[in-house]
Amino acid sequence: MISVSGKIWTEQKVNKNLVEKFKQDYGLGDILSKLIISRNYNSSEIYGINNKQKLTNIFKDDKDFQKASQILLKTINNNEYICILGDYDVDGACATTLLVRYFNSINQKHFFYIPDRTEDGYGASKKLFQKLILKKPKLVIMVDCGSTSNEAIEYLNKYNIKSIIIDHHEINKPHPKSNVIINPKKETIKKENSILCATALTYFFIDIIIKQTKSNFKISNFLIYVLLATICDVMPLRKINKIIAINTINNFKIQNNLALNYIFEQYNLKKKLTVDDLGFLIGPIINSGGRLNNSNHGVELLSTDNLEIIKDRSNKLIFLNNKRKIIEKNILDQIDFEKIKKENKNVIIYYKENLSEGLIGIIASRLKDYFNKPSIVITKSNNKLKASARSTVHYNIGYLIKSLVDNKIIDIGGGHNMAAGFTMKKNNLKLLDSFIQKDFKKKNSDKYDSKNYDLEISSSFIRNKFFQNINKLGPFGNFNDLPIFLIKNLKVIKLNIIKDKHISVILKPNTGATIKGICFNSLNTKLGHYLLNYKKNINIIAHIHENIWNNKKTIQLNIKDLIL
Repeated sequence: MISVSGKIWTEQKVNKNLVEKFKQDYGLGDILSKLIISRNYNSSEIYGINNKQKLTNIFKDDKDFQKASQILLKTINNNEYICILGDYDVDGACATTLLVRYFNSINQKHFFYIPDRTEDGYGASKKLFQKLILKKPKLVIMVDCGSTSNEAIEYLNKYNIKSIIIDHHEINKPHPKSNVIINPKKETIKKENSILCATALTYFFIDIIIKQTKSNFKISNFLIYVLLATICDVMPLRKINKIIAINTINNFKIQNNLALNYIFEQYNLKKKLTVDDLGFLIGPIINSGGRLNNSNHGVELLSTDNLEIIKDRSNKLIFLNNKRKIIEKNILDQIDFEKIKKENKNVIIYYKENLSEGLIGIIASRLKDYFNKPSIVITKSNNKLKASARSTVHYNIGYLIKSLVDNKIIDIGGGHNMAAGFTMKKNNLKLLDSFIQKDFKKKNSDKYDSKNYDLEISSSFIRNKFFQNINKLGPFGNFNDLPIFLIKNLKVIKLNIIKDKHISVILKPNTGATIKGICFNSLNTKLGHYLLNYKKNINIIAHIHENIWNNKKTIQLNIKDLIL
């Protein structure tokens, strides 16, 4: 079935015999069994559907973690000055926050630094360390960065400054000559642990230190920051990450976290915090400081219990986030989406000289979401070009960066499966485009416009009981997608345009009660055009979602596509 947006939709194929086996073995219904099979849940994940799973430290016997803990404990015992260097995104801010919180609790001398995106560039560099060593640290802990910073680490070694790298980005040989590198992408750590973000790794590292020193510091009070970073860094919500998510959401009381509670109050929210709140409200606010050259604000907010500082930094970050939205809209309004569509490239590469460096990542994300294709946005930065990339599950952008560096197409870069950044020379733009398009074709033979929905359901299913049953597989996120359904023969009987970009509708099936639906960012798109103008029955591809408005819960369809 070809949709109005040009996608070819087919039902996800699942072995019927296997469905029957799962129903018998696990006592689950037909729909849940199909969803579990299509997502390839392992036995532990299936067990977790109806049972509590305790979060345990899977790195307690790991050699890198043990070596890093010995280095840190020696530094603490000698009362030496420690520098924490974090990335300027949510993962970097949260990982830095955990270390700041712990060091404050034991009165350890330290300072943190989050690079300014424009002045310092990304991550650990020799230029940055030339500035930071003036404060005379004896140990530098890099979080969410450092895996490709060979020259910078050599510089620290020259001055006998110890270093620990805690990172999850792609790492290439030869590795930086740091005293110890904690990175799941190294061959020394099990591959299944590579789904963890830097904040999660930092959490487990501090947990080991706490147990070794018998500290009273309650690291579990800050598990919310691990989940925040996991969601914002688009890490898979599977296996250990799902256990983190469930434990956090079930046990977290927002009143006990002054920073997040204050942000909720500013939006008049009086409800339990959800994964969506972290991804769509809290995350963008924390990220806005790094995007618009106030990179320290996020850590300053999350690492304090001083209410005056919390109010000040929250208000500044909310202001910056609103400013970011305006700049983002202006950039998107200038992009010729039709031209990009006609070019029909497998990987979108958009170059414009005067874009805000802090927003190229979010613009790449918007292009990726709109076209359902990996997207790279590039802009001029002094005499070089800076780029930010966002990808889909079909294409590992982190591996691509390594290939681009090896082939001398870009100067430096780093990233993971879903996101990356790099710096390059302008005269390599055409070469970059050609290399990436060929690389994509080598690794993806399937038709890219082909999409699967999970199954077709009757409109009568769209009730709270069905939603609660599906929700047993949550929290949903990357690699644990919210189920997507086909619902046939609905008619738009009422509509409303919200904030000049979203379309809200009331849908009437042939029989039964009406259903609420919303289609985000759909105004001035083909999808929006048909919702506004098509008068006959339509078939809808949608998620079933719980909407909370004025603290009232209703079930609605989150419309993704239409089939006429």
